Amino acid sequence: MKVVLIAILLAAITLNAFSQKEKKTLVASKTTTPPKMDGALDDAVWQNAAIATDFVELQPNAGRHEKPEERTEVKIIYDNNAIYVGARMYETSADKVAKEIATRDNVGNADFIGIIFDTYKDGINGTGFFVTSANSQFDAKYAPNPNGNTEDPNWNAVWTSKVKIDEHGWTAEIKIPYSALRFAKKDVQTWGMNLIRKRQNFQQQLFWNELDPKQSGLMNQEGILTGLEKIVPPVRLAFYPYFSTYVNHYPYNTPGVKNTTNSVNGGMDVKYGINESFTLDLTLIPDFGQVQSDNKILNLTPFEVKYNENRPFFTEGTELFNKGNLFYSRRVGGTPINYNNAYNNLKPGEEVTSNPTEAKLLNATKLSGRMSNGLGIGVFNAITNTAYATIEDPQGNRRQVQTSPLTNFNIIVLDQNLKNNSSVTLINTNVNRFGKDYSADVGGFVYNLNNKKNNYNLLGYAMMSNKYGAGTQTATGYSYEIGGGKSSGNFTWNVYQDMVDSKYDPNDLGILFNNNFLDHNLNLAYTNYKPKKVFTQWGVWTNTYYSRRVNPATYQYFNQNFGGFGNFKNFWYANINGHYRRQGSDFYEPRVAGRVYQAPENFVLNWNLSTNRAKMFSGGFWYSDQWVANGFGGHGNDLELYCNLRLSNKFSFGEDITFSPRINYTGYSTKDNTTGNPIFALRDVHTVENIFSLKYTFSSIMGLNLRLRHYWSKVNNKRFLDLAPNGSLITLTSTDFNKADQNANILNMDMIYVWQFTPGSEISVAWKISSSTNNNLANQGYLRNLDDTFNQPQNNNFSLKVLYYIDYQSLRKKQKS
Repeated sequence: MKVVLIAILLAAITLNAFSQKEKKTLVASKTTTPPKMDGALDDAVWQNAAIATDFVELQPNAGRHEKPEERTEVKIIYDNNAIYVGARMYETSADKVAKEIATRDNVGNADFIGIIFDTYKDGINGTGFFVTSANSQFDAKYAPNPNGNTEDPNWNAVWTSKVKIDEHGWTAEIKIPYSALRFAKKDVQTWGMNLIRKRQNFQQQLFWNELDPKQSGLMNQEGILTGLEKIVPPVRLAFYPYFSTYVNHYPYNTPGVKNTTNSVNGGMDVKYGINESFTLDLTLIPDFGQVQSDNKILNLTPFEVKYNENRPFFTEGTELFNKGNLFYSRRVGGTPINYNNAYNNLKPGEEVTSNPTEAKLLNATKLSGRMSNGLGIGVFNAITNTAYATIEDPQGNRRQVQTSPLTNFNIIVLDQNLKNNSSVTLINTNVNRFGKDYSADVGGFVYNLNNKKNNYNLLGYAMMSNKYGAGTQTATGYSYEIGGGKSSGNFTWNVYQDMVDSKYDPNDLGILFNNNFLDHNLNLAYTNYKPKKVFTQWGVWTNTYYSRRVNPATYQYFNQNFGGFGNFKNFWYANINGHYRRQGSDFYEPRVAGRVYQAPENFVLNWNLSTNRAKMFSGGFWYSDQWVANGFGGHGNDLELYCNLRLSNKFSFGEDITFSPRINYTGYSTKDNTTGNPIFALRDVHTVENIFSLKYTFSSIMGLNLRLRHYWSKVNNKRFLDLAPNGSLITLTSTDFNKADQNANILNMDMIYVWQFTPGSEISVAWKISSSTNNNLANQGYLRNLDDTFNQPQNNNFSLKVLYYIDYQSLRKKQKS
């Protein structure tokens, strides 16, 4: 299998080059007098600058050129301090301009103009700056992955913009200081560049240099910016000191325990450009108390829940560290490694009075950048403090149990860009624990190789993990992936083989739900980008997935997945997909090593329909039907209804509610206390998730966001089942069905006000409410549980944070003056 795969892909990669469309070129003009940043293009410096125009649609009609009366004209000038972009977006009337106001890094329902620079002209990495018709700013980094280029919207820079709307459409002026860019120190610069325009009311997305949807990649389809001469990379040094204060209230109503507590915090982030290519990011005593709350759930699976990363330091500029999928940043400052030890060996009458759920992050550092030869280097380091749980006996005596030692996290990445949008990467992660706990190390290489036509690729990785130290016997594991296929054209395909042995474990700094598998994956897809009738685009796809266990070599499961989608001419969207899974061997659901559960055959079919998001009222639904051949008539559904109502360009709210009943499903419930045998249950599981969101934006620099989430899930056991040695289920005679019933209610409210009072500086005020209960209302319905949730004790947290941006260049100019 592997030999044939490699032969096919290598043959494809050696295909002759083809003649791509000639790239557009724009010449930037140098000026000694910067334009006045007022959104108007009436300054003399704009009059003789070269014009970039004749944009080409990507959506909804790929390849169609813009109409003269709706044309786009962009000019670029520069001086010794910054690049300036002047853009005119023509419309036949001002009413055609969508202009919903949104806070920073949110586009909302608005038109926008954007520019993406590839300052090293490698066709792989880029930096984008976008401004909407309401003057809301959005910036992002672009970096490759095996399926094309990905956008990292968490990256932020400090730059300025102004816009104006008139009877001819709208205009924008953008000033991008060189401190927001990384580029080589050369007398003459030639950059890759593309310009993007979005006409929201018409769902139209246009590019200056045509983006062919049949071709893989974004940055490799860029145009060229020339005329940049004698610009010098400045000293890039900025400080972000912060001050925060918190007041927390929880009604313990217990003698000796305060219901209300408060704290005051301070710290600082530092960004330092070591040279024109590399930047050092440092956070000292960080404060992430105002990030969005996690969407916690009742987890009935044998695997941990993977949560989104919302902490800015760990989401911004981490594209190098995410190579190879070895970095799950929630491990840093996450749950202490020995969190549960606090509850072991408790003496009579003792109870755990304090057990921190997060290890305190002391500091974190990122060094990243890319040299002119295409070599990207990334170094990440973070230190978390020792964590202790407090245990108290009836006499008030207290003792502490260490739940996490002082821990050092490290990542080193070397990423070399190659020709044809290709790259190879070396990466190593290390977790060093100081104390009695083990340390861990994972390393390997990642490759992504494309032929000259950029329509066939070969990609994969090879990794090795080690656990060592503190009396732990060294455990070494291995993992690899090899794959590739046709990545461009209407018809695409790829095939993969993944192997993870029984000892491979990257979970000290990464996340892998299970190991010990050998998987084979075949994907086929066809997309029509220029249909003539009902659709503006449609496609179909299928995926075949076959999995075996490595040790011992045993069949696990076989999946056949399929689907199709369509974008309608009225800008609605429809999708249908499903999968069939044969009966398989599940080695994880029993929760006991060496045991297997014969997972039943099942079939799933999903439908999705969404309306035009540009309308004042938009929404859609997602519906799923699931059938499980478990001998008990297992059947499940999912129904998600979502909508958003935009009452004005400042005020909007939305609702997203999901109903998920599961009838006559089987799954792990508990263990037999005598034999240790896994006990399963035939059960009904009902889950409802309800999310209400509200947004009021005062201006592009000030807004209020509210997010209220209630999650309810109950488990009603009908009968208990013994897991037989052959993996089948045998009904037990026990009638005590209620002892393992579960009923979880989780409530979170996040209300955050943000004011960006100067570029890079902001004041934020947050009010967060949370409660979580597992009560005895499993025999009650949703409304009864919702009412009970609001009657439970709730934690209220109020916070104020002030973050101030200090730019070294500005300080130096003030000192000189």
